[in-house]
Amino acid sequence: MKRIYDLKAWMFAALGLLMLLGSCSSTQSLQEYYVDNAENPNFLSLDVPASILKLDQVELDETEREALGSLRKLNILAFRKTETKQDAYDEESAKVKAILKNPDFKELMKLNTQYGKGVVKYLGSEDAIDEVVIFGDSRDKGFALVRVLGKKMNPAHFMQVMQAI
Repeated sequence: MKRIYDLKAWMFAALGLLMLLGSCSSTQSLQEYYVDNAENPNFLSLDVPASILKLDQVELDETEREALGSLRKLNILAFRKTETKQDAYDEESAKVKAILKNPDFKELMKLNTQYGKGVVKYLGSEDAIDEVVIFGDSRDKGFALVRVLGKKMNPAHFMQVMQAI
């Protein structure tokens, strides 16, 4: 009888381990990417609290002020491309694009300018965004990744604030 209990215990342990390993994602999160590259000499990394932007001195209407109040901080990570960093640029740009393909990121808009291409994506629900991600890529200059962190940001209000700035 004891042998059956030991066998069941081993089976439950093996099943638990299998479930644990199966649930782990091999894709790096955007947060992990920021942390991993914050000290990398190829990157410029800035963490900017929303208060430092001095947007309270800008003339905003009530809706824009409400949107501004939902902003907490900006995380900026920029890779400056040079001739000697071409391989690193290609590798890092591919990593970011792979992370942003995660279906949790919902596309808000695409950008295509004379300076390069970009995309604006967000995490959260359509009426309560927690994080906006702006990725701009220039084949000549490099790329920038900006995380706008907030609490229940409204996309329409957020876009109004961006236009006001």
